[in-house]
Parts: sequence; structure tokens; C-alpha cells
Amino acid sequence: MAEQMTDVEELVDGDRSVPGARADSAVDARALEEVVRFTSELIRIDTTNRGNGDCLERPAAEYVAEQLADAGIEPTLLERSPGRTNVVARIEGTDRGADALLVHGHLDVVPAAPHDWSVHPFSGEVVDGVVWGRGAIDMKNMDAMMLATVRAWARAGVRPRRDVVLAFTADEEASAEDGSGFLADEHPGLFEGCTEGISESGAFTFHAGDGLQLYPIAAGERGTAWLKLTAKGKAGHGSKVNHSNAVSRLAAAVARIGAHEWPVRLTPTVRAALQELAALHGVEARLDAADQRELARDVDALLAALGPAADLVAPTVRNSANPTMLDAGYKVNVIPGSATAFVDGRVLPGGEEEFRTTLDRLTGPEVEWEVHHGEVALQAPVDGKTYAAMRDSIERFDPQARVVPYCMSGGTDAKQFSRLGIRGYGFSPLKLPEGFDYQALFHGVDERVPVEALHFGVRVLDDFLVHSTG
Repeated sequence: MAEQMTDVEELVDGDRSVPGARADSAVDARALEEVVRFTSELIRIDTTNRGNGDCLERPAAEYVAEQLADAGIEPTLLERSPGRTNVVARIEGTDRGADALLVHGHLDVVPAAPHDWSVHPFSGEVVDGVVWGRGAIDMKNMDAMMLATVRAWARAGVRPRRDVVLAFTADEEASAEDGSGFLADEHPGLFEGCTEGISESGAFTFHAGDGLQLYPIAAGERGTAWLKLTAKGKAGHGSKVNHSNAVSRLAAAVARIGAHEWPVRLTPTVRAALQELAALHGVEARLDAADQRELARDVDALLAALGPAADLVAPTVRNSANPTMLDAGYKVNVIPGSATAFVDGRVLPGGEEEFRTTLDRLTGPEVEWEVHHGEVALQAPVDGKTYAAMRDSIERFDPQARVVPYCMSGGTDAKQFSRLGIRGYGFSPLKLPEGFDYQALFHGVDERVPVEALHFGVRVLDDFLVHSTG
């Protein structure tokens, strides 16, 4: 630990006289050191969530609660299941009439196989200005930024304009039943007054070529529709003709789903993203064709003209359904009486009915399907004060930034908190160097985050939270 901290200290760049920083910024050298140290120490607390209920977030939750209490911020620890611990705290703002803001990050991480990594995934090593380990991007970095920011406020006597509710959640990487779902359903009073929230997967540098630095802010999420398909048939000997073969029926349905071309459906968030990206690239955005085939051609042509930036929006111009798991049989010469498959479906806001009718058609009369796990699709406005404040804070610390909205292809805890009427944004700011593939590191091998990205993030987060008016 001492060797790691020496590296961290050498990378801290000092005082509050950073270009763009406001006079009331609370971020000091200690905050910059803490955001790196907290990220490293949280990574070392193994909170692997395999989805089978054996994850224990309690050690990480207790670590978070200790850092909050040390700054005079009262934490509340809550569990639905033993060891699946959540932490919630509220910091009062100066404007008692303003709506409150939720800032949330999850404590669990997906599994990591040490033999695949350059360093041990739970080492939290700081090497050559980079913090390595599972959770460095998803999302113990944001947890650390939250802690470093509010502790800096406590030292400097700074308060945000609106109430800020902090939530460090369990179980985001599975069902969220022990985390944000439990909090929203059983403890809604903790989030009284919250109308908006921020969390992961937004405000990171996306290098789009020719020096264009995009900072996509998530203002929407596709809905989750994880499906279970079941085919019934006639069991029998594998050597005999069987026209009621459950495996054949299931395989045919899975093949139809995998080959299906979903139609283009442009939500307001995706339309805004395409329009802004087209303007930045100097190309025309033709998005109003009434004919579906013509619209699809126009959108696909625009995506082709956007180069790397197309990756931000291409997954969200359509619904999707990807077969992911198959289960049938127990012996090669026995035809089973049933077969099952699982499909990862993602649904655009407003696309639920089309998704259902399409799945009915693709599965046909011989295969039944049901939603194994589902969550709503989300949209948030991109023309309001909160989005403008996020954009302003990013541009304050990176004048070359071009902030654009986008819709996440997947989902976050914002889905569960939307039950309380909280509109969610993806805003966990990071300034990343060219060639750093941020999106590939989510659930990937050698997950890591640059120290300078964490420093940028804590400065931007402080600026936004203190000055956002809601």
C-alpha cells in the first residue's frame, strides 16, 4: 500500500488554480489524492456479483459509510438480504425550494478471471498513472468521485444549492432486487424531493477522429426484456423420425429471432443525438422519411457518414433481440420432450407493443415465450436546466469538449429509481486520452482508469453539483 500511495501522491497536481475552476471550488490536493485512493481501495474489496445471490457488498458499504461519517455525513445502511448492503445519505442544499438531486453508484462488479488479466483484477494497482482492476470503470471510480467530492465540501464548508442524496447500491449487476429496487420500493422516503438523478455511463471523452472530442451524456436507456423460450414436443428415440421434435422447433424459432431485421424507430433522444452529431460532422441528417424502408436507408447512410461516432447511436435506433443461452436434452440418442432458450431483448421507449407482436410472430405457435426479467425504457429531457448545467461543467474544464446526448443500449439503476418519478442521466465525467477504449472496458479484461481522468471527474462533479439549480 505504501508503494502505491507514493505513486498516487506524485500524480496529484496540486491546488485549486486549475483553468476553468470557479473560486468556490472545494477540490483541493487532498480530494485529488482521495479519489485515486478510494478507487484503488474499493477495487480491492471483492464484490463480485455472479447473479446467484452469493455477492456480499457489506464490506464495501461499510468502507463507504466510514468515509462519509468521517466527514460528518450521516450514512444509513440498509439490507434486503444479509450482506447485500446499500448506503444512503443526504446533504442539505442552500436553496430549500429547489428539487433534490440523486447521485448514485453501485458497489458490485461482474466476475473477472485473474489468468486473463495483466494484473490481478482485485489488486487496485496504480501503475504509470493508471488505476487497474475490476470496477475501475464500472463503477467504483464514480463511487470514489462521489466520496472525494462530498468530503472536500465538508472540509471547505461548501454546500450545494439543491439537496444531494447519495446512494451506493447493491446488486446492480444482476436484478437490482437487493439494491435500487429494494430502496425504491421499501424506502422511498429517503429520496423525498428527488426529481432527477445522475449515475454511470456518460460524460466520458469519445474521440471521434480529426481532433473531435465528444462527451456523450446519457439521456435515455433501452428497456430490458430478458426472455425465456420454451418448446414442447414428443419425446422419443433419436433414431426414429420425429416431426414433433422440441429441439428442432426451438432451434427454428431462435434462428428466426437471430436473423430478424428490426425497423428503425427514432426516439427524441436518439433523434437529437443524430442531429447534433451530423452538424458536428458537417453532414445532412435526413430523418423524416415517412416510408420505413427509406427512413432505414437514410439513417444507415447517416451512421456510415459519422465514422467512429456512429458507435454511440447505432445500437439504439432499433429494438434488438439476441439469443444467448440454449438448454435441451440429456443424451445424444434421446429426443427430449422440451427445450428452452434465453434471449436478451432490448426495447426502445415506446417500442414495447411492437416488440411483443414481433416475438409472437417469430416464435410461432409451437414455442412459448415469457419475460424472464424486464425493466422499463427511459427518456430524460435534453433541453432543460440540468442537462445544460452538466454540459457547462464539462466545457468549463475541457474547452474542446462537444457535449451530445445519447441513449444507452443497456440499463442502470436509473430504471428502478424511475419508479419514484426520478429522471435519470448518465453522468460520471472522465477525460480520457485518445486510443483509450472506454466502452470496451465495461465487463472487459484489464479494466482500468487513468488517474488524470479521475482528477477531471471530481472537478467536474463538484462544479456541477454545487451550481446545479434543478
